[in-house]
Amino acid sequence: MSADFHKIRRLPPYVFAHIDPLKAKARAEGVDVIDLGMGNPDMPTPEHIVAKLQETVKDPRTHRYSTSRGIPGLRKAQASYYGRRFGVKLNPDTQIVATLGSKEGFANMASAITAPGDVVLVPNPTYPIHSFGFIMSGGVVRSMPADPNEDFMRSLDRAVRHSIPKPIALVLNYPANPTAYTADLDFYTEVVKYCRANDIFILSDLAYSEIYFDEDAPPPSVLQVPGAIDITVEFTSMSKTYSMPGWRVGFAVGNERLIAALARVKSYLDYGAFTPIQVAATAALNGSDDVIEEVRKVYKMRRDVLVESFGRSGWDIPVPKATMFAWAPIPAQFAHLGSLEFAKLLIQETGVGVAPGVGFGEYGDQYIRLAFVENEQRIRQAARNIKKLLGSKGDQSNVLPLTAATK
Repeated sequence: MSADFHKIRRLPPYVFAHIDPLKAKARAEGVDVIDLGMGNPDMPTPEHIVAKLQETVKDPRTHRYSTSRGIPGLRKAQASYYGRRFGVKLNPDTQIVATLGSKEGFANMASAITAPGDVVLVPNPTYPIHSFGFIMSGGVVRSMPADPNEDFMRSLDRAVRHSIPKPIALVLNYPANPTAYTADLDFYTEVVKYCRANDIFILSDLAYSEIYFDEDAPPPSVLQVPGAIDITVEFTSMSKTYSMPGWRVGFAVGNERLIAALARVKSYLDYGAFTPIQVAATAALNGSDDVIEEVRKVYKMRRDVLVESFGRSGWDIPVPKATMFAWAPIPAQFAHLGSLEFAKLLIQETGVGVAPGVGFGEYGDQYIRLAFVENEQRIRQAARNIKKLLGSKGDQSNVLPLTAATK
């Protein structure tokens, strides 16, 4: 009998399984680990959202099973958000499903629409569920460029013409995790036109719609393009926008046929989030945008401090326009190590935790993702620690990868 089950065999070893034990070991040895690896917001959920949860949970009627689609008030609140933010009109009864975070929604959508052998076009590098949701469902992933530049449409056309069978769906993710790339409406318009002509669904991950740093250019929704709703579902999350990661509240919105498929799958798998959480999330969406602006302001300050302090330490960081991440090329003298071994080296030599770029796809192996999840003082300390490594080990040409050197 095989040691692994079929779906488990299709999953590669989890990259962070190599990093997390090193962080735990360092902490056990008394090292003050500055963890910029996981995109886990450290800011507290705004008080009025917590207060609504506390108020609602006192009513024992809210302790019963909820509904997998999400309570009506929450779906109406999401429809209102799309109306005022993007000018997109949605029917909360047929075009919106509340999910247990965008990750669960994406995985269950993949399960709902994918037959064995179906081809899906996915950016590389990208957030892992974009690929592995389909892989676990028996699909075949074909890599697309992550950058929405002039080469994207040529790559899209080439992928469609040379894929057998023809792709069923294209995944988009802007602002992007991990790369922080952003897209504009002109780009979305081209993509929608092409996908409509070729009967390809669009699955758009818009989890970072509100974490942007150019006030004059808020990220658009692909659903703003006329006709996009005929082929598109978009996923959003409250995790970053309202500092609610552990609450697990997200949404899928868009095409009625796709939403109905997702809702049917979810009806077999869950009863929705705890009702008081949904009520509190409704209060968040219906409340003032001041709390969103405050979260955005904090991330912008941390971004600026990280770029400036790491630059002074000898590590030039490209300035991200959006998200809570910087996508940083590995310093030249360490490039031969690759992202996983460099991430291990950072933990061991500096006490700074990062996310190896290879964890987001093979084309990310020369990059590191840095999350803005520590305060400005801690970020500056991380930069000082890294400066010592960069200054004392400028010539790394003879350094073996740690997996070989420590055997």
